[in-house]
Amino acid sequence: MMLGRRIVLTLLAAGLASTGFAQASGSAQPGSNDGLNLRFANGIAAIAEDKVITVDDVRREISPLIPQLQREARSEKEFNEKLEALQDDVIQQLIDRVLIVKEFRKDEKKHIPASFVDNRIAEIQSEQFDNDRSKFLAYLHGRGITLRDYHKEVEEDIIYQYMRQQQRKSQSVISPVRIETFYKENRDRFYQEDSVHLRLMQFTHANGESDADLKGKADVVLARLKAGVKFEDLAKEFSQDSRRAKGGDWGWVKRSDFRKEFTDIVFNMKKGECSEPVVLPEGTFLLYVEDRKYAGIQPLDDVRDQIERILVQQMGQVSQEHWLERLRRNGYVKHF
Repeated sequence: MMLGRRIVLTLLAAGLASTGFAQASGSAQPGSNDGLNLRFANGIAAIAEDKVITVDDVRREISPLIPQLQREARSEKEFNEKLEALQDDVIQQLIDRVLIVKEFRKDEKKHIPASFVDNRIAEIQSEQFDNDRSKFLAYLHGRGITLRDYHKEVEEDIIYQYMRQQQRKSQSVISPVRIETFYKENRDRFYQEDSVHLRLMQFTHANGESDADLKGKADVVLARLKAGVKFEDLAKEFSQDSRRAKGGDWGWVKRSDFRKEFTDIVFNMKKGECSEPVVLPEGTFLLYVEDRKYAGIQPLDDVRDQIERILVQQMGQVSQEHWLERLRRNGYVKHF
């Protein structure tokens, strides 16, 4: 339950191809074909410190994902391989959770306020049990744990998330030299296609209006634009498209995303220019180029923040893995 979000990401990252294996698997219930009882005949998957990680602990994390594996696996063999890999990943995460909590508790000054845990339990009760306490208590009863046990479980989950977050934060400073080196070695990653920041006004047919009528309306608006009125204000007043309230703002649009009728016009315009009325079957348009980006490698200054985020993530992953390796090396762990 607590590790579910991360496990979903792990499963999606596996990139399983869609097939008919789900149909062959029928309507098997989650847990009935997960193979855990065969892998761990004594019901124990691992021991970390003084915590026994049971088959039920592992099954609780993977059971919601079994149907997706069944739908996406191309064969029974692939299903079993992916399922076992997922089980191993879950077991390792459950072990790491125990070791991380132990690391947190080494510092007697650190503690999680009881109010934090109570608030999180209230959120869970609202989000997962429709704010129905009887359903929540039935869930605890079904798992054979008390509210006190669950309180501790939620507290440890908060600790687990907090400690991992702290590890990521510790790698937040990246030197300019490292950013520049990354840019030089990965220039192709920062190629950008032609794109424009587009604002658009549309005039649609109503009450039998002809194309000429709509063009006449557009010409009047265009004259006001040339007289100094902002395109954004004119769009809010006259446009009949879905972005009217936003001043006709369509954001950044790449050349490849544009319809051909607009491409040849817009990409021959400069920043701050407006087109002549464009007459099409569905209406008449005025196209305004708020800004331009030309095809080519983006300058370093334009992608510096992006590179910094990439490097922070990379360093955080490496640092976190080293941290976890140290915890595993110094802790007691037994796999079954």
